[in-house]
Amino acid sequence: MSKLTDVPKRILIGRALRSDRLGETLLPKRIALPVFASDPLSSVAYAPGEVLLVLSIAGVSAYHFSPWIAVAVVVLMFTVVASYRQNVHAYPSGGGDYEVAGTNLGPRAGLTVASALLVDYVLTVAVSISSGVENLGSAVPFVVEHKVACAVGIIVLLTLMNLRGVKESGKLFAIPTYVFVTGVFLMIAWGAFRGVVLDETMASPTADYEIKPEHEGLAGFALVFLLLRAFSSGCAALTGVEAISNGVPAFRKPKSRNAATTLAMMGLLAVTMFCGIIALAMATNVHMAENPAKDLFHDGVPVGGDYVQHPVIAQVAAAVFGEDTFFFVLLAAATALVLFLAANTAYNGFPLLGSILAQDRYLPRQLHTRGDRLAFSNGIVLLAGAAALLVWVYGADSTRLIQLYIVGVFVAFTLSQTGMVRHWNRHLRTETDRAKRRHMLRSRAINAFGAFFTGLVLVVVLVTKFTHGAWVALLGMVIFYATMSAIRRHYDRVADEIAAPEGPSDDMVRPSRVHSIVLVSKIHRPTLRALAYAKLMRTDTLEALSVNVDAAETRALNAEWERRGIDVPLKVLDSPYREITRPIIEYVKNLRRESPRDAVSVIIPEYVVGHWYEQLLHNQSALRLKGRLLFTPGVMVTSVPYQLQSSEAAKKRARKRSEWNAPGSVRRGPAVEPGKESSKQP
Repeated sequence: MSKLTDVPKRILIGRALRSDRLGETLLPKRIALPVFASDPLSSVAYAPGEVLLVLSIAGVSAYHFSPWIAVAVVVLMFTVVASYRQNVHAYPSGGGDYEVAGTNLGPRAGLTVASALLVDYVLTVAVSISSGVENLGSAVPFVVEHKVACAVGIIVLLTLMNLRGVKESGKLFAIPTYVFVTGVFLMIAWGAFRGVVLDETMASPTADYEIKPEHEGLAGFALVFLLLRAFSSGCAALTGVEAISNGVPAFRKPKSRNAATTLAMMGLLAVTMFCGIIALAMATNVHMAENPAKDLFHDGVPVGGDYVQHPVIAQVAAAVFGEDTFFFVLLAAATALVLFLAANTAYNGFPLLGSILAQDRYLPRQLHTRGDRLAFSNGIVLLAGAAALLVWVYGADSTRLIQLYIVGVFVAFTLSQTGMVRHWNRHLRTETDRAKRRHMLRSRAINAFGAFFTGLVLVVVLVTKFTHGAWVALLGMVIFYATMSAIRRHYDRVADEIAAPEGPSDDMVRPSRVHSIVLVSKIHRPTLRALAYAKLMRTDTLEALSVNVDAAETRALNAEWERRGIDVPLKVLDSPYREITRPIIEYVKNLRRESPRDAVSVIIPEYVVGHWYEQLLHNQSALRLKGRLLFTPGVMVTSVPYQLQSSEAAKKRARKRSEWNAPGSVRRGPAVEPGKESSKQP
């Protein structure tokens, strides 16, 4: 099977990379920004719309609260960025929030943060790609009509790109991200110029629409609750900020400083774009509704179920640049593409966090190892599968999916910043240098404010979004927490059981005797080789064992055994129900019961074939038998392989593949290992 899949694998993800080339995959800041910050940068494409959607419940009159909500989001963004700049300097190993919480608040807090982040990463992929499909659908109706299929297809494409390695995927993602950022800033600048300098009136496609409020004339607690819910929806702009602190090891040296600089750049860009889009949405009279078919009216008539509600950024671009103009199409395409690529933040964060958790024995060890391209391939595939399942369940609807969002982010934010406060407290108890103490006191104040503010937002999010879908995210966190705890208990239990004792133990005591059994079905070359091998072993007793499932074949085997004069006793087990595995297992267990201090060695002759489909035709009884014998104490199983001609042909094909040179490799010359120079001179 590996031979069949090797060629397409190389075509899709490229040739394997040596472990000593890991340093070549590290990222400069210009590439790290789109790789790790594409999620918070792209969230400005849907976060403003989520604010307006919630406010529309109270009608257009509630839109005048949106600038104040934007101010609150900006303050929160700067607080979180400033807090995480302390994190990347204090914990540059890449553990991020998980390491901070686990080190300072204990393993349970660390596992809670890890559960929250894993859920958030899966949702990041689902939300970003679903939103990207909706943005692309504003220009290409076919995409909206087949949302789920398109979203899953894009997840597969992103997975393949990330399996090629972080540096290569980063180069692919850099251009669309920078085009999107440039396009948004151009839209804000041109819109401000038209509105302020030229004093022109800009109108969005929905400017003359009316909104039927679900709850008219909200006041008091109901209004406060609505504003808090709108604020919690706007906080989607902060998702992905923590990915930089988790990805510090992927930066070039000096890692911490480069990561902190990238964080500051990301925060400044995201805040400016978020505020600019909110301001232009107000200036161009963008109208959104949670249920547009019933609550959005045009000329006094509901728009109906066929109406497609385009995102805020698309409506603003239509008002500023004009519909179907070059810049409108360019920004729509860049927005859709960057939303697809925003999932790359999760594709870098999830596998890296999974690797750290696997190293700490909270996840399967397979997630800790790097693949052929030095990426954490198993983690990438696991993330893609979970996100595709979520997209399918929720029909690629970003509005439904976003209700699940944010909870995990702010759980991680709050516990991480609380852990940082304890980190500085611990260091302040022993630090005597005044300059360092001043720096620590300032950092502690920043993290303390961050912990308070993000904790307050977490409460708001839980209260306002719980019944709208946040409970699903909490359930996912509980499932991750329980699963990882169970995995850790299993690994700990296994480690305790297999730990080598300091003094003498039963494992070091030699068996009293070794009873060897060679399994025989008929006399052929594999059987003779297995018998010859068994005779070389230092065993106390040796016998051949066969199972009688066909009387004629058993008589023929006995006759052939006597004719050849094989000097190994042959024992035949009766099997009235024509079973092979059960009689052998019972016979071996019987030997163990009679002599518990004896070891039983079961020797199985097997064919070695060269094609996967041939394997299906051979050795199936041996596989089942070995699987059962693994659970029998005191029994050792030995396979004696016999290579058929097809396996020799397969070896020759493998040798040819290993000697094959890619086109152009002769011109490039042979690869030289690092630290070695070719002795040949041109």
